[in-house]
Amino acid sequence: MTQRTPKVTVRRNRTLALVSALVKGVVAAGLGLGSLTVLVMVVWISSPYPDSGPGGALRAAAGVWLLAHGAGLVRPDTLSGVPAPVGMVPLLLAMGPVWLAHRAARDAAEPQEELNEGARDGSAGPSRAGAFCAVTAGYLLVVAGAAAYARGGPLYADPDTLAFPVALVVAGAAAAGVWTAAGRPFGPAPSWSPLAVQEAVARTLFRRRAEAAFRSAAAGLTVLLGGGALLVAVALGRNAGATQDAFLGLAGDWSGRIAVLLLAAALVPNAALWGAAYGLGPGFSLGTGATATPLGLDGTPALPRFPLLAAVPDQGPGALPNWAALAVPVAAALAVAWFAVRRAAPADAPRARAWSPRETVLVTLLAALACGAGTALLTAVAGGPIGSGALSAFGPVWWLTGPAALVWTAVIGVPAALLMRLWRLRTPGWAWRRDVPEADGLPVAEAEADEEEEEEEEGEGDGAGRSRRWWAPWRGRRAAGEDGEAGPGGPASPAASSVPSPGPAPEAASGFEPYDFLPTDPWHEKGGPWHGKENREARWASLKQGSGGLMADFPAEPTADRAGRTDRPDRADPVPDRRAADPDGPGATP
Repeated sequence: MTQRTPKVTVRRNRTLALVSALVKGVVAAGLGLGSLTVLVMVVWISSPYPDSGPGGALRAAAGVWLLAHGAGLVRPDTLSGVPAPVGMVPLLLAMGPVWLAHRAARDAAEPQEELNEGARDGSAGPSRAGAFCAVTAGYLLVVAGAAAYARGGPLYADPDTLAFPVALVVAGAAAAGVWTAAGRPFGPAPSWSPLAVQEAVARTLFRRRAEAAFRSAAAGLTVLLGGGALLVAVALGRNAGATQDAFLGLAGDWSGRIAVLLLAAALVPNAALWGAAYGLGPGFSLGTGATATPLGLDGTPALPRFPLLAAVPDQGPGALPNWAALAVPVAAALAVAWFAVRRAAPADAPRARAWSPRETVLVTLLAALACGAGTALLTAVAGGPIGSGALSAFGPVWWLTGPAALVWTAVIGVPAALLMRLWRLRTPGWAWRRDVPEADGLPVAEAEADEEEEEEEEGEGDGAGRSRRWWAPWRGRRAAGEDGEAGPGGPASPAASSVPSPGPAPEAASGFEPYDFLPTDPWHEKGGPWHGKENREARWASLKQGSGGLMADFPAEPTADRAGRTDRPDRADPVPDRRAADPDGPGATP
């Protein structure tokens, strides 16, 4: 009998895992295509006067599914006979295919425990690169089949857009799924990148600062989208009559109105981005000869009849309600600053653990840059051509909207972050007392211990005891002795410490006398120096000064015993020699 070796078994299991990942990609694409096809067929069946048969409806469903991936469609049946391009992607419709591709890649890349002979835990699963390639290939097979099937229908895909952006969108979603399955690691940097960049990415502090910046950018982008959606909702409420007329005029039957309602719902994220671009200043194009900004609507817009387009402002210069849209980027910049300061100066952390002003500024600038990049990316897919001629340019211009978001969040967010940092680091409570030392958090010794523990865990500092900043890791390579740093093996100077010194050294205080050994006299002797009047008054003054003025202002009196009698010099020793009381006990050791 022939028995397979463990190597053959593992190789066979990996091959099966790659085939399984390929099938997962096919199934993910099939689920998205099938769901959209069912929806289109329901609308086609409920329509009393369909324009084509079931084959045309299926081809239209395949074209719309490709449009959700960013493919440009072509509509051949026009009144002029010239094919019209359709390139505006409904963003709500695009979320489904992207999520399916992401989930398929995540499930394929997750390690699976199998109990096959010769296979260890996770060894039978595919590698991350293998899972990515298999899922992407399986998904693109369905994309190619749908594009071939849509040829000859009312909406077919432009072949030039299948590679970009359709393949790029699928590959990006699959890569995000593999990254999620790996635990969302940040790094390592590519080998061809500079050494300083590789060291910075490898450090934990850099990753924490980058994470804080991206979270702040996400918060700012969310506020921008929410503010844009609010602007659109207010504009639609003001023009409710025009919105209703456009909705009822597009279709006379209920099936057609349901189709228009579904299309409007799919374009709601696009409308929110249009509102955000309007609030940022660049506005959006309404054809090749018109642009809507808070300053007014210039040119003659080419507006098709659609309910969401009733929110477009009237032609002419802008009024005060139009200028109120500028509050949207201001709110986004404040959100970026607030989320950055929450990590820069946490409310439950001591003052010594807060970021420096320079770190706060750099993290806020990085968040502003990420917010601008995200805004440019989203506005690039929120618009596009919806026809030929004047309708070939429709929507916000990404290369104007992205820099505008960067400028707004940087100019307002950086000063706001610094002011919020100062406010959160203010000294509460007894700060008005001049005679009370500053105590706004943990003791200095405890803060120093926490800093040293954090540096040991993260490997932040260099050999001289001075921690390097996360954005400039090369600072740790400076020569010893520069800027007060200590040489190799020497102690670090106080200026290099990240924790401020609590005060002068004990040696510098008045009355300090170092000693080599403790006195031989017992401390409890009443005639000793410990119970002297001068020493007692000195101890009392020290306690009074350290209490912050809480102790009563009266002179120190001798301690009274329970019977109300004061200490007498001739009183017996309070701690007698217990060995003398036992005559049968062992004697004293000579």
